[in-house]
Amino acid sequence: MGPPKTLNEIIIFAPTPSFLERGDLSLDKNLAEYKKLRAHNNFWRRNTIFIEIGETRKPSELIRELSDMGYARHMGDLHKGEFFQQGGLITIFPINSEAPVTIEFNGNIIAHIREAKIIPHEKKLPKIAKHDLQPGDYVVHEDHGIGIFRGKVNGYLVLEYAPARIGGDPDKLLVPEAVAKKISPYLGLKNPKINRLGTPLWFETRKKAKEDIIKFANELLELYKKRTKVTRPAYEPSHFEKEIWDKFEFEETPSQKNAIRDIFNDLEKNEPMERLVVGDVGFGKTEVALRTALRAVLNGKQVAILSPTTILADQHSQTFKKRLAEEGIEIARLTRLEAKPKAKEILKKISEGKIDIVIGTHRILSKDIDFKNLGLLVIDEEQRFGVRHKETLKKKYPEVDVLYLSATPIPRTLAFSISKIRPISQITDPPAGRIPISTFILPRTDKIIVEAISQELGRGGQIYFLSPRIHKMPFILKKLEQQFPKVKKEILHGKVGEKHLVETMRDFREGKIKILVSTTIIENGLDISSVNTLIVEDSTKLGLSQSHQLRGRVGRTNIQAYAYFLYPSQKLTPKAEDRLEALLSFQELGAGFEIAKRDLELRGAGNILGREQTGVLNKIGWNLYFQYLGETLDEMMD
Repeated sequence: MGPPKTLNEIIIFAPTPSFLERGDLSLDKNLAEYKKLRAHNNFWRRNTIFIEIGETRKPSELIRELSDMGYARHMGDLHKGEFFQQGGLITIFPINSEAPVTIEFNGNIIAHIREAKIIPHEKKLPKIAKHDLQPGDYVVHEDHGIGIFRGKVNGYLVLEYAPARIGGDPDKLLVPEAVAKKISPYLGLKNPKINRLGTPLWFETRKKAKEDIIKFANELLELYKKRTKVTRPAYEPSHFEKEIWDKFEFEETPSQKNAIRDIFNDLEKNEPMERLVVGDVGFGKTEVALRTALRAVLNGKQVAILSPTTILADQHSQTFKKRLAEEGIEIARLTRLEAKPKAKEILKKISEGKIDIVIGTHRILSKDIDFKNLGLLVIDEEQRFGVRHKETLKKKYPEVDVLYLSATPIPRTLAFSISKIRPISQITDPPAGRIPISTFILPRTDKIIVEAISQELGRGGQIYFLSPRIHKMPFILKKLEQQFPKVKKEILHGKVGEKHLVETMRDFREGKIKILVSTTIIENGLDISSVNTLIVEDSTKLGLSQSHQLRGRVGRTNIQAYAYFLYPSQKLTPKAEDRLEALLSFQELGAGFEIAKRDLELRGAGNILGREQTGVLNKIGWNLYFQYLGETLDEMMD
């Protein structure tokens, strides 16, 4: 690393939506143009700071300007939008720079401006599925073990291994790109033990891992043997289906078509289906479920669709009725919203086979519900349900086909799918015209909140304002009332009552409410095209997959959407930091599956596959572990 770059003058931009959205802002380019803008434009004067060597300015004045502009004081590793002071040095991480800068004062005179002598906190995370490795990443070579990727040279991947002797230089391994498939990113312990080349240790580690995996694979197969022994009549296609498919208002994407084909192939067998469909929020999983349900109904079966929330059950109920009710298919919603007489009538009709599709929450798992001929169970947002919930109807109706839908499957489900115990279909391509959501991770300030809301209201849109804590919501609402007195706002959380909850969401959907202050209750499945700004008050309280789910609540059309994940500057723990960095790294459309894998790594596997298997995972890494598990299960099933 060379000496820090020195500069004569710089411009620092405020963390405001107007600037964050632009990718052309530089620390030291186009300064003459920016100076002209400042001279004639109040907004530019308020939201930029010019600093040049030799100017007179008190350190306290610069700190006040930075704070007023929305920068947060912080000690330690800096993130964009933060600064700290050490004596006559002020170090800032501007939003328009890829590294922090240090301003050195001599009294009240600016003496030096240079890139900071600290490593900027902008980690690169490997994109797991694409094997897009970055120098410094831990990797696993199937034949040689865990090393460090150091880059590419003349068609070779350079891997670094432990020195052959204490104090010696690390060993290097050159791997031709043609055989790069033997290399995978290491997922597991944060800092694994690097192997030595040419010793039997890796061979023994791999051998022991395979023995443990065989034992575990036998246990997994035992769990699913009962399902494979059950048979049911194969489902027949119907010419009537295409009429309903053609009423779909969007063009099916290639991977959406593949997922539907996978499911129909399963249904044409004489054994129950158990398939996971993974697709980012807004990628068309509901349409896949609708067509699966239609085929089941046309084959004389009843369908149960299990949703995690009343809001989502209500939304699905409206969607299914709009598409299927006119065709003579009987659809009912069964949640806590239904009055007792209405619920009793629905239960009677279900038991008589007069209702084809029932859409509900946990209520449809109750003991008092008896299906006459249940054929299909669809579990939407499967990550929201425990194992016991998911097994309830399978135990009662052994022949039932099960379709799991998720944007970010829970680690256990992901483990079963990666290991081929449960088939998986991925919907990977976005609907036509969809634009990736711009994601910003910044210290929380009133300034960024006010400007983000103002910008969205200015273009006629709506805002999700998320607070992970219910007790904070009245204070947030009071402050928003002061800042936006003429804008209709509402609070939404699980304790407001089911009826009020659904009515509020319908008002929000119809545009009567502009700002919805909500808990994570909005996480699942809501599809409102006019909501294109998400503000998370304290993102440190959320998990990685949960944050990605919430991000998917905006950006459902071809309008650019924005997600602001804010955090209290002094309370960013290493784990929260890792989650937020992963969220920032995986912004592309369709990143849900990669997010789930990253979550799998960050959360660990102790409570998923058991302590013994966790040890095996960490010794050889997630990727190799699941490769071996998949191969072992294939051999056992042949």
